[in-house]
Amino acid sequence: MPRRNHGNNKSGQELQKPEWLKISLSKDANYSHIKKLTKMSNLHTVCEEANCPNIYECWNGGTATFMLLGDVCTRVCKFCYVKSGKPNGIVDSFEPENVAKTVNKLNFKYVVLTSVNRDDLDDGGASHFAQTVNEIHKINPKILVEVLIPDFANDLSSLSTIVNSKPTVVAHNIETTESLSPMIRDIRADYHKSLNVLKTIKKIEPKIYTKSSIMLGLGETENEVIRTMRDLRKVDVDIITLGQYLQPSSFHAQIKEYVHPKKFKKLKSIGLKMGFMYIAAGPLVRSSYKAGELFVTSIKREKRT
Repeated sequence: MPRRNHGNNKSGQELQKPEWLKISLSKDANYSHIKKLTKMSNLHTVCEEANCPNIYECWNGGTATFMLLGDVCTRVCKFCYVKSGKPNGIVDSFEPENVAKTVNKLNFKYVVLTSVNRDDLDDGGASHFAQTVNEIHKINPKILVEVLIPDFANDLSSLSTIVNSKPTVVAHNIETTESLSPMIRDIRADYHKSLNVLKTIKKIEPKIYTKSSIMLGLGETENEVIRTMRDLRKVDVDIITLGQYLQPSSFHAQIKEYVHPKKFKKLKSIGLKMGFMYIAAGPLVRSSYKAGELFVTSIKREKRT
């Protein structure tokens, strides 16, 4: 496993992790239960594969993000800890049913499904996503499902497959600002391609909730972040998350800044004025963090009332 470090600033000096990024690593019975069940069912979680700092908080609280289609990604992004390689078209046909059964056993009311990029598959894995959503709804139609999807090469048929499976939220991460995108993301990813994915989702089904995420601390300016937020609002994105980039290893993109919580609070205020329906912003917030869960659960409850 690659060596970890705290990152370096523009002058090349090592950055010391600030107090606000220190987290509790306590494990309880729920954490152990989820870990055991996912292992027994041969399932992957992005919480583990991406080394998420919130894994203990989320798992202890009964929230997990399942990663479909294996743990080998066909792309190489400079911020991501998930391993890259050639999956060679291999797909676990039992995975959708196994995910649904595990979600039901864990008594989740809200579940997030994501995946590695699978450019080796004809539809990028869209049908596998849809089948998993359908299996979950078959077991328990009341479970709310958020799908965090790759760009599927912006293919209309693949995106329609996702929408037609009727998830509650469709998320696709823009990740960073336009100027940094070519340096941080895989060459097959693109800032405007990501905007078009989110725009297309809304065109197919205007009532569906869409969501995206921006990492801070990679060297972007505040104005660039605000511009990215505006671009997301132009394509009617409902929910965004803003979080601190944490360098997974010395081989990944260097961290340039530990962004102060006050700046996250300021950006959240600016974003709400733009018209986003919900924003989660803070140093430890991640794309799968509780923004969609809290927002959509409250909306659904209001509609039922």
